[in-house]
Amino acid sequence: MAGRMTDMLLGPDDPAPFTLHNAAGTSPFLLIGDHAGDAIPSRLGDLGLSAGDRARHIALDIGVRGLGEALAERLNAAFLHQAYSRLVIDCNRDPASAEAMPALSDGSRVPGNEALDDDSRAARIAAIHAPYHAAIAGVVAARAAGGQGTILLALHSFTPVMAGHERPWHVGVLYWRGVTDFAVRMIRVLQDLGDWVVGDNEPYVMDDTDYTVPAHAFAQGLAYAEIEVRQDLIGTSDGQRLWADRLALAARAAAGG
Repeated sequence: MAGRMTDMLLGPDDPAPFTLHNAAGTSPFLLIGDHAGDAIPSRLGDLGLSAGDRARHIALDIGVRGLGEALAERLNAAFLHQAYSRLVIDCNRDPASAEAMPALSDGSRVPGNEALDDDSRAARIAAIHAPYHAAIAGVVAARAAGGQGTILLALHSFTPVMAGHERPWHVGVLYWRGVTDFAVRMIRVLQDLGDWVVGDNEPYVMDDTDYTVPAHAFAQGLAYAEIEVRQDLIGTSDGQRLWADRLALAARAAAGG
């Protein structure tokens, strides 16, 4: 059934649901980009969205793909990231949640997500959400089988302004349950490295709306941190490289080497 649903959604010219960049990376870090992609399956058209909305933060985490690729090179780490827009299906949400395929996002209607039937939702889960998370689990399991531990770094970005309020943070580190020591050290190291405003569970608080870190790091007892970088700081390749340098220094120091 899952195979048929995948075939129903993704056409031969559509990208695979995820990309594993620098797969041969040997460091303990595994970088994850839940919202790094902006593709929409050809059979879904443009979801009824304008080009402007498809380029906004509602559709992807701006700057994360470039940041992740640069950070992967600096850390000699693998970077596994989603190819499809979070508006097709949000891979950092429980697929059963209404937030996984929102009909409204930050004031913008998503016509292609209105009145989705069960089969349509199931097709997106089978084609995109499930294989992405299976890939994360597979990489973690393969590393464990080879005697290599994993520190999960989930990369996200946030808007400089939300609901009319300026956000003062340059970068934030999110954590909740499980093995939190690494994330707490990341905050301290980032604070010491530069004159930046570093959020401690800001601008978001990690909770049960998050899916990826709880599903993979909590369940496997992995050290982790969810990193949020402000989008205006990583909107260019120069900014992505600069913040990759900073995050690489912080990650190595927080990991103890």
